[in-house]
Amino acid sequence: MTHMSASEAFVETLASHGVTDVFGIVGSAYMDALDIFEPAGIRFYSVAHEQAAAHMADGYSRVSGRHGVCIAQNGPGVTNFVTAIAAAYWAHSPVVCITPQAGIGGEGLGGFQETDQMPIFEKITKYQVEVKSHARMAELTHRAFTLAMAENGPTQLNIPRDQFYGEADHQIVPPRHIERSAGGPESLDAAAALLAGARFPVILAGGGVVMAGGQADAIALAEYLGAPVACSYLHNDAFPAGHELWAGPIGYQGHKTAMNLISQADVVLALGSRLGPFGTLPQHGLEYWPEDARIVQVDTDHRALGLVRDVEVAVCGDAGAASREILDRLKNLEVTAHASRDTRMAELAAQREAWESELTEWSSADGSPVAPRRALRELERAMPTDAVVSTDIGNICSVSNSYLRFDRPNSFLAAMSFGNCGYAFPTAMGAKVAAPDRPVVAYVGDGAWGMSLAEVMTCVREDIPVVAVVFNNGQWGAEKKNQVEFYDNRYVGTNLANPSFAEVARAMGGNGLTVESPDQVGDGLREALGSNRPTVLEVMCTTELGDPFRRDALKLPVRVLDKYKGYEA
Repeated sequence: MTHMSASEAFVETLASHGVTDVFGIVGSAYMDALDIFEPAGIRFYSVAHEQAAAHMADGYSRVSGRHGVCIAQNGPGVTNFVTAIAAAYWAHSPVVCITPQAGIGGEGLGGFQETDQMPIFEKITKYQVEVKSHARMAELTHRAFTLAMAENGPTQLNIPRDQFYGEADHQIVPPRHIERSAGGPESLDAAAALLAGARFPVILAGGGVVMAGGQADAIALAEYLGAPVACSYLHNDAFPAGHELWAGPIGYQGHKTAMNLISQADVVLALGSRLGPFGTLPQHGLEYWPEDARIVQVDTDHRALGLVRDVEVAVCGDAGAASREILDRLKNLEVTAHASRDTRMAELAAQREAWESELTEWSSADGSPVAPRRALRELERAMPTDAVVSTDIGNICSVSNSYLRFDRPNSFLAAMSFGNCGYAFPTAMGAKVAAPDRPVVAYVGDGAWGMSLAEVMTCVREDIPVVAVVFNNGQWGAEKKNQVEFYDNRYVGTNLANPSFAEVARAMGGNGLTVESPDQVGDGLREALGSNRPTVLEVMCTTELGDPFRRDALKLPVRVLDKYKGYEA
């Protein structure tokens, strides 16, 4: 036990957990602690909006495998975290959201910037705690950091502003590593037996593979089985695209290779995937999910097992460790799929060739401005192999799922099932802070860009050389496609009149480039990355739109009142 102030206990606990970077906006509520960040080896990154700080913490944690930490002024500063913390929750990111609160002494009086901050985060955090006594500052801070890693998700540390003051004896303890098992022996035996008897096994590699550092284990298991590997929706980095067993991602704008192969499966091994409902919707006109297939699901969260789809075998375990254990068991069994390996590999190769040919045809349009798929293809060709790419929600960004391929895990960041706009750029900023040696690129539509473009100032001020590729087509594309399909081309709120985003970036002190033809796109990306400056690469795109993003959520309108008749699709 060491006698110290509450602010010192807070900062010392952050340091003991290896925190070197914190994202937020300065506020009086925690300024006593902020004042000693620097001597503790902690850098504070000041952003333009608190939502960006929490997204930065998310990107930081997803690329580094460490905690991401955000902090802000109580009240309005803290409520601005909500959207980004929800995104981190669905990405299973170990973000610690530190929320200073109005002081206990004036609680309930409706003082300046006062609100009850705990209920706000109740459904989007894995653990919440409030420091009601300054003497427990180190203990409860340690617990919030420990459970963020243990629970694979955000935690909230709520600190009334008057609890940063006062002295007590505190114990600063080292981080507690929570060891994860492969799962129970009975479920692992059952999984191995089911896979051994499969005629056409397919592995669906999800985010759990990446979070477990289990890609090598998944590769070894797939190679032994001779099983094609699809990536779950928005987890394109779960299995290397250069591997002969790679089939590509499923889900919106995914690969027909993955969908056609998984449709033939008699056994699906869902490895580190909760089998989210949106990620398995029909796509490209294909009802591809094999309803008669037997499913083995591996997940560290027992509540996710069998939640969305019925599974025959549920393994509550780490994706990497479970892969190793299942492989060990398979080596002692007769594996049916070995006899048909060559046929299956030929099918996989043929499907990949056919999909690549189709994708190339879709991406061949010339002319200025640039067709979206041609832009995405040119970006894919120019993208460095070690790049981290984050994508926003929206039409062109969502179509990029067809083109983004990775050989290295911790390379693809997306808003997952929360699907919020304004995600990609600040998340990429956090990723760049975590991995300064890697190129980091954000794909953003022009609508979503309006939510995060002010963070170019942050990048300039804090020296974060991220590249934002902004697709400028003058529209909220995803929603406009719904108006095309369901509302007879009546455009309300979806057309945009944009400035030159490259010029705006230059006005903020960053680098700005505009490209208007396909042959400029790849060179533009290479120039932007080579500048080692915060850069906006503005790609002038046609108004061509992809398939509706949420066809499952809309239906043709019905108009009953006379004044609305004629407004059917």
